[in-house]
Amino acid sequence: MNDLTLIIPAKNEKDSLPVVIDQLKELNCEILISLQKNDEKTINAIADKNVKIFYQSEIGYGNALTEAINNCKTKYFCIFNADGSFEKNDLHKMHKLIQTHEFVFTTRYEKPGGSDDDTIITYIGNKLFTKLGNVFFSLKISDILYTFVMGSTESFKILNITSKDFKFCVEMPIKMEIANMKYFCLPSFEKKRIAGNKKVNAFKDGFLILIEMIKLFISYKLLKKKIVKK
Repeated sequence: MNDLTLIIPAKNEKDSLPVVIDQLKELNCEILISLQKNDEKTINAIADKNVKIFYQSEIGYGNALTEAINNCKTKYFCIFNADGSFEKNDLHKMHKLIQTHEFVFTTRYEKPGGSDDDTIITYIGNKLFTKLGNVFFSLKISDILYTFVMGSTESFKILNITSKDFKFCVEMPIKMEIANMKYFCLPSFEKKRIAGNKKVNAFKDGFLILIEMIKLFISYKLLKKKIVKK
């Protein structure tokens, strides 16, 4: 998988990130950690690891991902969490599928997928936003907020993602569907995080995600013309 870069957004992950990197070292792919320059504890924790670090210019989950992917040099990228919740063994399956698709999404809500880390609040919220995405944008995704995603770097750049926070989670798949890109959903199991708490504020970020989906729906036709033209 030397044509693949694992993009790992990190924020205050000094306890889990070194463990995750060690688990991934057997893979033949590049690892790029995207974080803020002032996150010294996380940076120091991985100082002896053979990985590249990308310093995001602003703050936020979406900013960490978008800037790092836009600077990715390999044909494919894959978003991989720093908390140890993603299943590394799925990477080989995803890499095989990406050869004939532009994006490969994973889902906890199709068998044999599942989760040891999902809460009742995040479960309900995810089901709601997934339903909205399927109804208003004809998405065929069963887990819209789960960002264990592999994609074509070139295709991602076409989408012109602007969200700097967790709105990224819905902006990417919605714009991908609008652009008629080819994608696939693969069942995956979310493991219990190694350390720390969820970075998502269920109510605050949920509200922002809802507003983003409404904005994208309102500008649907204009956005479709813009993306297809590019």
